[in-house]
Amino acid sequence: MMSLKEFFDLLGQMPSLVLSFFLLVPLTALLAWLLGRGEGHLTPWKYLYSFLVFLICIPGVFAVTLDLYLFLFEKQSIMEANIYTQILPILSMGLTLMLIRQNVSFDDVPGFGKIGGLITLISIVLIFMWFVDRTRIYVFSYMPFQTVLLIFAGLLIAARWGTKRLFGGSSHQ
Repeated sequence: MMSLKEFFDLLGQMPSLVLSFFLLVPLTALLAWLLGRGEGHLTPWKYLYSFLVFLICIPGVFAVTLDLYLFLFEKQSIMEANIYTQILPILSMGLTLMLIRQNVSFDDVPGFGKIGGLITLISIVLIFMWFVDRTRIYVFSYMPFQTVLLIFAGLLIAARWGTKRLFGGSSHQ
């Protein structure tokens, strides 16, 4: 079984593969922008954009989450950040989303609301974990672990519901 550290070490040994992936996705978005200018909302292009969004946002969101965890909880120095696994995915995601946004509204990209929901959920969990870590609130009780999980799930559902009410639900999910 491979640990996350071993996986990142393996990726570090193949920088050309990682670099190729994170350059190919924005280049594909650039090519689609040039060839399909003004037609991004049409069927073939919007599904290509949807594929590119998921292809780049999953590692990009993971990299942002990993960076926040490492910098906030593990106290890792920014000077020790791995360019290929911690910085490049974020830059590539930003560039790809910027290029896609030039040709199509994100409301027209199928599934884009799901990525937004994932980012919201991850943000809520990280803020909650950071708050508990900083306030040093620890509860020692005889409560069963399943009950703690149910309470945590209930808090996540309530937070998700609250953010939907606060920011308004998108009808294009």
